Amino acid sequence: MAKMRILNIVGTDCPENEAKFDKWYNEVHIPLLFKYKGLKKVTRYRLMTASQGQGAKFLAIYEYDDKAAMDAFPNSPEFKAAIDEMNGTWKDNMFQIIWAANYQPIKTWER
Repeated sequence: MAKMRILNIVGTDCPENEAKFDKWYNEVHIPLLFKYKGLKKVTRYRLMTASQGQGAKFLAIYEYDDKAAMDAFPNSPEFKAAIDEMNGTWKDNMFQIIWAANYQPIKTWER
């Protein structure tokens, strides 16, 4: 049975330049974040059908083995480098972080 991980889930939107956002997120942002050894897995999602007031178009799920690894991440040099790069790339036209939340596992069911 796989270990149940701590999740950091972030909902974002980029109304101006979605292609640039996708390319940057996949090829620059995630590789920079993955330099932090405590980050184990990242999965990105795109909203399948949009309806008014539904919120974030993109969802990223960041997985950590434990709360200590997640809590240490914002103070790591890897996180600082990724944020500095992000602020440089998006200084003129920032994408929007709609919401973010952390979750701990309760139970998993599988077939």
